[in-house]
This record gives sequence, structure tokens and C-alpha cells, in this order.
Amino acid sequence: MLQVIGRRLLMLVPVLVGILAVTFAISRLIPGDPCYEVLGERASAQQCAEFRERYGLDHPILVQFGHYVAGIAQGDFGESIATQQPVVDILLQRLPMTLELAIAAAILATVVGVILGTISAVRQNSKVDVATMIGANIGVSMPVFWLGLLLAYLFAILLKGTPFWLAPSGRLSAGLSLAPLAEVYHLQNLPVPLSWMLRFASNMVTLNALLTGRWDVLGDALRHLILPVCALATVPLAITARMTRACLLEVLHMEYIGTARAKGLPERTVIWRHALRNAMLPVATVVGHSIGGLLGGAVLIETVFALPGMGTQLLTAILARDYPVVQAFTVVIALIFVLVNLAVDISYAYFDPRVRLQ
Repeated sequence: MLQVIGRRLLMLVPVLVGILAVTFAISRLIPGDPCYEVLGERASAQQCAEFRERYGLDHPILVQFGHYVAGIAQGDFGESIATQQPVVDILLQRLPMTLELAIAAAILATVVGVILGTISAVRQNSKVDVATMIGANIGVSMPVFWLGLLLAYLFAILLKGTPFWLAPSGRLSAGLSLAPLAEVYHLQNLPVPLSWMLRFASNMVTLNALLTGRWDVLGDALRHLILPVCALATVPLAITARMTRACLLEVLHMEYIGTARAKGLPERTVIWRHALRNAMLPVATVVGHSIGGLLGGAVLIETVFALPGMGTQLLTAILARDYPVVQAFTVVIALIFVLVNLAVDISYAYFDPRVRLQ
């Protein structure tokens, strides 16, 4: 297992270098000049020259890339051109919300999708199977933004004044707030990596509420997450359910499943221990790839539900030609996707012993 993980980690190095190069090149290919986006269309040539000199945009492209890579190696993503704010601060402020949303949606889609797919496969052609597959097809067909608006209209307007009312926007109700963890635990003069981790945890509302024991804030935060998480998880949930059903039906016709049943093993053991585990390799691949869709869908969901995440900030940065912010956010999203694929590769070794032997 350790050898498998080691090989996969070594393979990540050229992938990350390629991601840095492609991200840097694409951000420079965005039409428009950041000088006129920030200073306005009436900015003079001298003002634009000073602007480009300040942010290093007057250097050759290879020199800019060298400075960019050197900065990232030191943990410095530069300064936002539009707001003059360190990009690291923007990341630590916006990334927790997006990860909180994506992780919750991934857990919901995986757990519910695998359970529904397993039930459909075990009860093939039953009413439950037909209803599940119809629901899965509808879930795949619905646009995320449309479903988000529909859920907001249903639970925030039609059900207003009932116990089923849910907040249509925002992260917390008015009057609720959380103090940074550094202030709560009186932590000062921490090393930079620990300081970043603490600020990241502070901006992840559910984690902060758990660590500080603010159960009222935790309940309110989870209540605000229900609608965006359900909207974001619908498509991957439907895909996971269909893939689980298809793979499990194929495995259930294998000879070793008949042998397990002939030995007198309980049907639950045959399904969950023998059949489902062998059917999980394609499902794990689908779940891993859906993470990219969740991060992309978060842009729309954060806009619909007015959530302060990476999606809205990235869209604003692209329109403002804010190169450092666009590069940093794109690299972080790509890095998350690469790490998820690494986790999927490692899961192969867990589900299939043949991978460990290879």
C-alpha cells in the first residue's frame, strides 16, 4: 500500500508543474488589459506603464512565470490587482465556504447514491427500482441553478411560516457570528503554516462552531446549508446511483456470488461484503470525477444562494482581469482535483487486492 501511495505522489510532481504552467498561460490569454479594468478606460499611457511596472506585468512572460513559481514555493500567491489584498488572505476567507459546500454535497451524493443504487440492483425491475431510476434520470437532467431557484422558492416562500421553512440565502442568520479560533483559545505568534490552518478552520463555520461549542450557530449553519447542498448534490447523486446499480447487477451474476450463497451466507453479507465491494471500483472513479463537477457547480450555487465562496470571487476576478487571484484559485481547484484522484487511486488498492500486488 505504501509503495502504491509513493508512486502516485511522485507522479503528482509533473502534473502540478503542468497545472502551474497552463494556469499561468491561460490567465494571460484572457482578453482585456487589467490596467484599464482597474484604473478605468480613461487611464493614460503613463499610468498604465506605472501600473504594469508595479505588478511586474512589464517583464517578459517567462520572467513573470519564474517569479510566479518562486512565490508559490514560498507560500506567496501575490497581491490582488483589484483590491491590493494578499491573495492568501482571499483564499483563506473564500476557500472554506466552497470546500464546506462541496464536501457536504459529495458525502450526501455518495452515501445516498450508493444506498439507492444497491436497493435498485437487489430489487431489480421492482417498483422501487423503477422509481429510483426515474428519479435519477430527472436528477441528471435538471440544471443546478434552476434546481437551486426552485428549492429556494419552495422552502423559503411557499413554506414560509411553517416548520419546514429554510433560509434562501446567506451563511448565518442575522445576529449570529463566530470569533476567530485564535482569539477563542488565545493563540498568538504561531508559525505561518499553523496560522493559515487556524484561519482556515475559523472561516469554516461548521468546524468553528464544533470546536468552540456554539451549538446554536452549528444548527443555524447546517440549516442554511441544506438547500445549496441538496441542489449541488442532485446530479452526482443520480449518476452514482445509476453506476452503482449497473455495476452491482453485473457482479451479482458472477460465479463467486452463487458460491457465497450456496455456503449459506446471509443475503446481507453477500451483498454488502462480497458483491458491493467488488462493484465499487467504477463507482469510486465516478465519485472522484464528480468532485470536479461539484467545484464547478459551486460557482452557480454560491451565486444563487448568495454564499461567500470561491465561485463568486473567481468570477469577479476574471471580469476584473485580476491575474493573481485567477491563478491562485485555479491552481487550488486543480490541486484539489488532483488530490481527489490520488485518493481514488488509493481506494483501488483497498477495494481490489490485485492493485496492491501489482
